Amino acid sequence: MIYNTQKKKLVLPEYGRNIQNMVDHCVTLKDKEERKKCAYAVVDIMGNMFPHLRDVNDFKHILWDHLAIMADFKLEIDYPYEVVTKEELRTKPGKLNYSRPTMKYRHYGKLLEKMIAIAADMEDGEKKDYLIAQLTTQMKKSYSQWNKDVDDEKILADLFEISGRKIHLDDENYSIADVKSTSSRRRLKSIKSQRRK
Repeated sequence: MIYNTQKKKLVLPEYGRNIQNMVDHCVTLKDKEERKKCAYAVVDIMGNMFPHLRDVNDFKHILWDHLAIMADFKLEIDYPYEVVTKEELRTKPGKLNYSRPTMKYRHYGKLLEKMIAIAADMEDGEKKDYLIAQLTTQMKKSYSQWNKDVDDEKILADLFEISGRKIHLDDENYSIADVKSTSSRRRLKSIKSQRRK
């Protein structure tokens, strides 16, 4: 008895050995018209194996590409679609350029730093106060994910640093809401009281 592990490795295992044998048989046929009929029959069977993918765009095109790959590009027929070539299949993908943000405080995240910059450039008023209150709460949440002891003084110092020394809140008069119970009104009052001083 010959085990599958001793047989030729399948190019596309999802189709199984029987489909691979059919494709191999198509390649060996001498008559071009017979090869074409055989190829169409094999593609129909391949399509029936995955009926849930029939709604996918270019499903038939994908099947013909798979047939060419399984035949090791040796099946000489007039394909109804332009199939992938051996060279295209073996080309290396292009290099992805990952953004390497230069963040001093990575635990807060890039988006939070951008929002702090926006808040720093805003005119004084209720909107700015509200945004700062929300930002300090989010900073506290982000900080608490990495550190057990959350210090409001540290959060406010980081805010001052990230904002380019534009947002200065006094840690004695300003308290960041507890991460679990967020009360924005209390913080807004403390910001407004600092502005009056």
